[in-house]
Amino acid sequence: MKKNIALVMGGFSGEHDISIASGNQVYGQLDHTKYDVYKIVIDREGWYWDCDGERRPIDRGDFTIQAIKQSGIQTIHFDLAFIIIHGNPGENGVLQGYFDMLGIPYTTCGFYTSALTFQKGYCNPVVKSFGIVKVAESVLLYGMGDISKTESLKLPVFVKPAAGGSSVATTKVKTPEQLLPAIREAFTEDHAVLVEECIVGREFDCGVFRKADGEKLVFPITEIIPKGGHEFFDYEAKYQGFSNEVTPAECPENISKHIQEVSSQLYDLLGCKGIVRFDFIHDMTADELYFLECNTIPGQSAESIVPKQAKAMGISPAELYEMSIQAALAK
Repeated sequence: MKKNIALVMGGFSGEHDISIASGNQVYGQLDHTKYDVYKIVIDREGWYWDCDGERRPIDRGDFTIQAIKQSGIQTIHFDLAFIIIHGNPGENGVLQGYFDMLGIPYTTCGFYTSALTFQKGYCNPVVKSFGIVKVAESVLLYGMGDISKTESLKLPVFVKPAAGGSSVATTKVKTPEQLLPAIREAFTEDHAVLVEECIVGREFDCGVFRKADGEKLVFPITEIIPKGGHEFFDYEAKYQGFSNEVTPAECPENISKHIQEVSSQLYDLLGCKGIVRFDFIHDMTADELYFLECNTIPGQSAESIVPKQAKAMGISPAELYEMSIQAALAK
């Protein structure tokens, strides 16, 4: 009998459209001869099942839907939630806690790891405590009254929502005059803002995944090279073609192996599950690696990094998502 898969996409953040693109990409790659896949959209307008463009309701009490089958109307109970929401409420642990309460397995990290890694101001000190990678100096702001905390930092700095992704509302600040506007913009996306010293270097990303049998896959690393006047991997660079993404990265083998080793260690130390991507900056002058962030639900659209890394390893998107489902069902 086919298993029922809820492909959960959308979300409440500025990454909503990216999540929809990722979800549609995953939907097209899943094996529909093995699974009945239902597109479940969660956004500020409500929760609904996207049935060929028609919005049908979801019972939030038990996460079921009513579907018309040959035998009549049936209540569909889901065997698995394939969560592809970037940001709130999919990447911050909220949905994970909900599905835990309902006993529905899912493809991502658990609620605690998701919540920790999503809030950069909380995650950075934890990663720093492991002693395996450096973390840039930063301060966490909870309101405009905390601005004086930034006086301890050296310009340039990055100002970003503490809990967010895709570089939404993220600004590189070079002068004191640019700081306040950047902080105000970041507060439009989240209630907390991280101000972090800029590390000059090359940006590298590395995906990691553990299969159902326990084998850990550490993907070839990618170098992100912004172009067209973009100084860092901002939203436009990520999704509008203003960057070159080189996979495998063209860098010394010792750097590549070090990034993979650190990524593998962080995956275990942070208690990760499912497909995860770690982002770093390598200070080439000092030969030091700096942790940027942990993405527990990395993008899966046609432009996304992890599918390209998996392909470089000889794994197709269809194979990657099948492994993700099997690993989640085996938890």
